Amino acid sequence: SKCGLALVHRNEDDQLEIVWRQIIPRMALIPKLHEAYAARQYELIIIGGGTTSDKTVAEIRDYMPSMGLLVVDEHETTIMARERYWEVHRRKGWRKLLPASLQVPPEPVDDFVAVILAERVLHAS
Repeated sequence: SKCGLALVHRNEDDQLEIVWRQIIPRMALIPKLHEAYAARQYELIIIGGGTTSDKTVAEIRDYMPSMGLLVVDEHETTIMARERYWEVHRRKGWRKLLPASLQVPPEPVDDFVAVILAERVLHAS
């Protein structure tokens, strides 16, 4: 029903920068990809290899046939995204006492998963 998106690029210092990240309704994927491309052209879409990845790849291929697509393993990205969420949104009160990986954020973390997948691929290259 939803998916996380992140637009990242490598800066002149060879560091990854997050241009934006967001969670969108799954049905808005193609328009949002076009909107992102209009804002900043990109050459590769990285897709997590979860349950709907085959459908997502087919849909993107239909609308963006020349776009580079890479399906990657999502193993442990939800736990990592939860930790990243708490790095961005500092824990307060009793939340400081428990490990971040054991806490469920009050909102979805799919956008952080998208960033983590991009980092996995782009840091490896």
